[in-house]
Amino acid sequence: MKKLVGKVTVEEKDEILALFERRNGLSELSKIVTAENNALYEKLVKDMGVTATKFQRWWDDVSRKYQWEKDDNKRWEIDFDTCEIFLL
Repeated sequence: MKKLVGKVTVEEKDEILALFERRNGLSELSKIVTAENNALYEKLVKDMGVTATKFQRWWDDVSRKYQWEKDDNKRWEIDFDTCEIFLL
């Protein structure tokens, strides 16, 4: 069950949306890039790590800023249309 725990600004939503889209794009790219193309593969792996770190840092920073309710067995999700944050 979804529980509304907060809301972010449009600017904050845009920041996490860009990271979300980048992470998904890199994930799709990883399905076709092989280790045989060493230079591209290394760049992809590095970029995936950097993006994952930025993505997690956004959630950590913004959740601390707004002091959202949390539960170790649940996760937050953003509704990109409304900027609302839910605990699932």
